[in-house]
Amino acid sequence: MIPKKTSARRAPVAPPGEALRARGLRLTGPRRVILEVVRATDRHPSVAAVYAEVRRRLPRVSLGTVYRNLRCLAAEGLVRERAEPAGLRFDGNLAPHDHFTCVTCGRVLDIPRRRVAPPPHPPAPGLRIMSHRVEFYGRCGACRRRAAAPTPQRRRDDGR
Repeated sequence: MIPKKTSARRAPVAPPGEALRARGLRLTGPRRVILEVVRATDRHPSVAAVYAEVRRRLPRVSLGTVYRNLRCLAAEGLVRERAEPAGLRFDGNLAPHDHFTCVTCGRVLDIPRRRVAPPPHPPAPGLRIMSHRVEFYGRCGACRRRAAAPTPQRRRDDGR
């Protein structure tokens, strides 16, 4: 099950039906549910996680349908696609933000974007910077607490 989003700042978004119609996309049941599922969480779900959640509501939907619709929604700018070594993940938060990835558990967290000045000169002649992305890597609070917790000592049951 995909956890619901937390209280992180997100850009206001139109209801799924309006958002799809505004882009000229057909309002199909699977497409609407897929968009709702991705927008309802801040966990940046994989295709498999979205598929599992959508199947709870639409048992006959196929993995191919979920995958094609996720790619379509990303191409239309209704969700963001994140390519990671483990595969694609999707982000329903369209507000400018950066990400923190826990190297222990793999959880991806939204980080509010701070003002970052673009470089004074393009990195190479002929290039124009239109946007940027900052990625942070480390260990989340839960993983740090688990690592710092003392390991319980096992008692020997051999009578000593």
